[in-house]
Amino acid sequence: MTKQKPWVMFAALLLASSTVPLMAAKKKAAGGDASVKNTFYVYQDKGSRLNHYIPSGWMGDYGDLKIDDGSTNDPADGKTCVKITYSGKATQGANWAGIFWQHPANNWGEKPGGFDLSGMKRLTFWARGENGGEKIAEFKMGGITGEHGDSDSASVGPVTLTKEWKKYTIDLADKNLSHIVGGFCWSASRDDNPNGFVIYLDEIRYEQ
Repeated sequence: MTKQKPWVMFAALLLASSTVPLMAAKKKAAGGDASVKNTFYVYQDKGSRLNHYIPSGWMGDYGDLKIDDGSTNDPADGKTCVKITYSGKATQGANWAGIFWQHPANNWGEKPGGFDLSGMKRLTFWARGENGGEKIAEFKMGGITGEHGDSDSASVGPVTLTKEWKKYTIDLADKNLSHIVGGFCWSASRDDNPNGFVIYLDEIRYEQ
């Protein structure tokens, strides 16, 4: 057995240890840097202490929906992402479906909650489709009414997703963000997606 010289072994260890951070840096470049300051997360990773809203507001054909907020299928950043499966079967006869991330859970404006996000300039998130071509009618924040409802709303859409991760931005300039119960939302129609779809979301956050 050939005995390696100490400096050769040290060089090999140095190369191996530098590979992991390099790969992580490339991943963050693709999916967003989770260490950015002045952010307020809707979703970072499953179980993260930085998560502030809950995907509890299932709407329309809610029976057509499944959600996995801990999917490890190629997250944009971190260890997990959100996987949403929509069957398009119109189980409740609504011919559309969507999910609101709320605070607290199941809050449609009838109870106290939400956050003062004044000073935030934009809501950004990463999204992709399993096959590409998935049509989302709207990505949105705010808009929940009621005694304790949202102070404002903003949206982007319609959006056609691709198979690759793409960053989307909802402009919040001049919006009243003093009380936001509905931190994030998406909706899609059966007409646009007759066979349903599988989509992925990640790094949903407000930024200054």
